[in-house]
Amino acid sequence: MPNKINPEVITAAIEGFEAQKRRIDEQIGELRAALSGGGASAAAPSQSAGQPGRQPRRKMSASARRRIAAAQRKRWAEAKKKSAGGAATAKPAARSGRAKRRLSAAGRRAIIEANRKRWAQLRQAAAKKQAARKGAAKKGAARKAAAVRKAAAEKAPAAATE
Repeated sequence: MPNKINPEVITAAIEGFEAQKRRIDEQIGELRAALSGGGASAAAPSQSAGQPGRQPRRKMSASARRRIAAAQRKRWAEAKKKSAGGAATAKPAARSGRAKRRLSAAGRRAIIEANRKRWAQLRQAAAKKQAARKGAAKKGAARKAAAVRKAAAEKAPAAATE
């Protein structure tokens, strides 16, 4: 290839070839599916997922997982051992001069009372909303009943004259 080719042209060519490769892979998958009597999606799951080129995840044996877990536990134990020596001296220095804050009994009672008041207001608002719904339903039922009575009244004189 000559050296005078623009990099944009090269990237466009690469994209074009990759698109052709995807089309060919799909066609091969469809042919394999037709050969085996299955669906096309079953033949090429990685292509149907919309991520061409991704390999399916490999399965790891139970013994390999155990070895990895044991090695990780060993690393954590070493890390904790190293940090335990330095952290023991650092904690008291960081907390010096500050006492742990505690909630007084009066403060706790005030919070509880405020929560009770808040929940009472919420329950009251919910009850009002429910009552408004029931009232609207009753009005709708009353309107329907009136319409039925009116229709019956209009039919009654017509039936009496016949």
